[in-house]
Order: sequence, then structure tokens, then C-alpha cells
Amino acid sequence: MKIIIDNKIPYIKGALEPFAEVIYIPGAKTTPEVVADADALITRTRTICNESLLKNSNVRMIATATIGYDHIDTAYCEKAGIQWTNAPGCNATSVEQYIAAALFSWALRHRIKLREKTIGVVGAGNVGSKVVRFCGILGMKVLVNDPPRERNEGPEGFVSLQTIREKADIISFHVPLTMDGQDATYHMVDESFLTGMQKQPLLINSCRGEVFDTQAVKTAYRKGKVSGLIIDCWENEPDIDRELLGICFLATPHIAGYSKDGKANGTMMSVRAISRHFKLGIDNWQPGNIEMPDHTLIDINGSRRDNESILAEAVLSTYDIETDDENLRKNPGAFEKWREDYPVRREFPTYTVKVAQVSENAVRMLKEAGFEIMIQDEGR
Repeated sequence: MKIIIDNKIPYIKGALEPFAEVIYIPGAKTTPEVVADADALITRTRTICNESLLKNSNVRMIATATIGYDHIDTAYCEKAGIQWTNAPGCNATSVEQYIAAALFSWALRHRIKLREKTIGVVGAGNVGSKVVRFCGILGMKVLVNDPPRERNEGPEGFVSLQTIREKADIISFHVPLTMDGQDATYHMVDESFLTGMQKQPLLINSCRGEVFDTQAVKTAYRKGKVSGLIIDCWENEPDIDRELLGICFLATPHIAGYSKDGKANGTMMSVRAISRHFKLGIDNWQPGNIEMPDHTLIDINGSRRDNESILAEAVLSTYDIETDDENLRKNPGAFEKWREDYPVRREFPTYTVKVAQVSENAVRMLKEAGFEIMIQDEGR
């Protein structure tokens, strides 16, 4: 058996070598010639798995170590008898961390209290539901739009896109890229969508670049229909629109889901899928040696501070989103390099927050966000 693996997928070396010939190769060099005699591919979003790549190959299984799978021609795979799998939810907590850091950065810059704002979350699957949960911890009013879930679960807890356009101060998108059908998301945020907004909201895209119509978004910003933009996912990556980059409050190179935890989860899910398909007997495989940050203890004194500022300090101590923004602006042409050489980022459960003089509610919020807690004294 032969398996081709994208060489940027971490923690995977050694997992499959006892069972197969394993070739590690850059995604861009995964050609028809390379995959011709392969039985399986483990890949990322940069490798387009379609008829041009797979025709006349031996490939019978594709595992992508990512949530998104729009790089896989699923119709062709079905016709060709090729099984495929993605890694749903693998980096959901990483994106939650990204959104939390982005919101706090925006709120601190504008001296705004998030608990006084209404956020619309469009798409409440693995990722969006975590964003809904975190914003609930903050005390924000949360409006949720997810038509597929609403059809399955009933209307309670869901609102229309029109309601979000009318009432939300912030709109965050967490939908898959779907080109057609009743739930199509390609250019969901177009001129019509933007024209109907009532509150000049902050827009956040950390799902797929093509969900935003770039030209329409730029026009809406210039006309004052949008008060700010936080963009992690772009049309035409890695050749991103420089004008759009220039008007963003925060701009990052498609790294919202790039925590080490999220990467490890994607790798784990892919290896397990390959094991199940080929009956390798490592269905419970787990990655090891996941890098740790230099410091995992966060010291917070809550004297004369509100709960939101305490949670903001904890979140921003785990992830400096503004450095990612600065790096991309400094060299947007290095979009792929920033992604490939992304530094260590770990999620909230890796960190212990040592608190002093904080309320019971602040401790509860930190715990619900996922932090470990150490109480410095009893004077809460």
C-alpha cells in the first residue's frame, strides 16, 4: 500500500509507516504522476482533488485534515468509487479563540463593552455553535441563522438573515462554501445583503473567502454601510485583494483554525479514517509531542475591574491576533509563508489563570471559556 501525505500536516510522521509506503510531498507538487500508484491521499485545502488529479489512479481513499472539503470533487469521487472524509470540528475551538481575540481587540480599540452589543452568527455548526456559546458567556445578545439546522430542529432559537441584517452590531460568518442549491453561500455577502443592513455592523469572515463578494464589500465600506471588517479568509488566496486588506480592522492569512490543538485534531481524524478504511487497527491513534507555548500561567488581578476586562486579558494572553495582522500587512505576498511557518498557538485549556480579587462570576466565565483556574487568595 502507498499513501501520499501533504508534508505540512503535522504530527503524522511514523503513524502509517508500519502499514504502507509513505511519501511526504508539498501540496502543490501532488500531481497525477505522483498519485497514479497511490492507494490513499492525506491532504489539505491547497490540493484540488478532482478528475484531473485522480483519473486512472489507484486512489481509493482521500482524507483531508481540514473542516472544509470544497477542494474535493465529491461528485467525481462518488462516480469513481473513491471514498473521502474531512475532519469536521477539528479546529472549531481554535476559531472560537480567534473570534474571541478579534472581538476583544475591536472592543478595546473602540472602548466598547461587548456585553452591550448584539452579534449575528451565520452558520451554527461545529464552529459557529462555539462562537454562539462564547458570546453567550460574555453576555452578548446572540442571533443565530442556520437554515439547515432550522429545518431539522424547528424555528426556535433561529432567526432570518433579514433579522440579523436589521439588528446585529456584529455579524460573524461560519458557513461552508456551497456553490448552489437553497443553502448556497457563494457570495452570500453581496450587494443585496449589504444594502439591507441597518446598523453599519462589523463583519467577520473566518470561514471561506468566497462567501464575501469582495467588490461589493469594499463598496459597502466606502459608503459607510459597514463600520469595520475582520477578515481571515479571502477570495483568490493567496493573491488577496490589497485594497480590501487596507481597509480591514484586522486582516490575517487564513489562520483562524491554526492552533496546534486544531492541527493535531485534524491529523488524528485523518489517520483514524485511513485506519478504518484499510482496517489497519489504529482506530484510536493519537498524536504526541504537541508543542507548548513558552508560558502557560496567566496572572490576573481583578481589583476594580469588570468581568469582561478580566476575560479579555485572559483571552488576549493566549493569542496576540494583532501580530498576525501586522505580519500580513507587512508582507501580503508572503501569505502562504505566514501560514506554513505559523508559530505555536494553543487553546484556552492549555492555560491556567491565576486570579486574585475577582468575583465568582468572573471565575465562572473563565472556567466556561475553558481555562484552568488557580485561586490566589480567598478575597474574591
